[in-house]
Amino acid sequence: MDFHPPTTECLPRSFYLQDTVEVARQLLGKELVYEHPQLGTLSGIIVETEAYLGNQDPACHSFNNRRTPRTETMFGLGGFSYVYFIYGMYHCFNVVTMNEGEPEAVLIRALEPRLGLGRLMSRCKPGTKPHQLLNGPGKLCKTLEINREHNALDLCQSPIVIRQAEETCHSMEIEITPRIGIGSTGDAAHWPLRFLCSGHPCLSPVKSPNYL
Repeated sequence: MDFHPPTTECLPRSFYLQDTVEVARQLLGKELVYEHPQLGTLSGIIVETEAYLGNQDPACHSFNNRRTPRTETMFGLGGFSYVYFIYGMYHCFNVVTMNEGEPEAVLIRALEPRLGLGRLMSRCKPGTKPHQLLNGPGKLCKTLEINREHNALDLCQSPIVIRQAEETCHSMEIEITPRIGIGSTGDAAHWPLRFLCSGHPCLSPVKSPNYL
């Protein structure tokens, strides 16, 4: 697949090299921009994230320094995408953080649609509301057509970048909760590592432990 970077200024590499929890918090209100090969420029404001803390985090794919073909991207330099397939159904889009050899990442859980909203709506089933397009990590990847081909992209120079938004999300009051769908990870299931714009209509609905 041929990729063409969007003509927009993106967050610098140094942003992603910060502490992972800080990156997860500071990503709220930023704009994810994807230069889609067929649909043109698509974007959404990040309204929900989760931090995954690598070697020390039982909920993280790289826990106990687990280095596999799947997790290899996490061991690289911060500022690259980490896209994985889960439950045989969903892709999830993550941002790698920290320095090389520190395999941590932030999961993008939900976006508020911005650029290309009409184009996305035209491809959805009748009755879909704008706030339902990108409100969940699996759903946003399905709607934007993000998959494993988008793994290991440099978010400083690729078709997918993250930038400062001209207009931020409706609510910038930050709420912090435990992460979703990781109940089998012991105490880590209770760590306050999910960050969201409180009360935002585009948040992922929490219907079940494994909701995506």
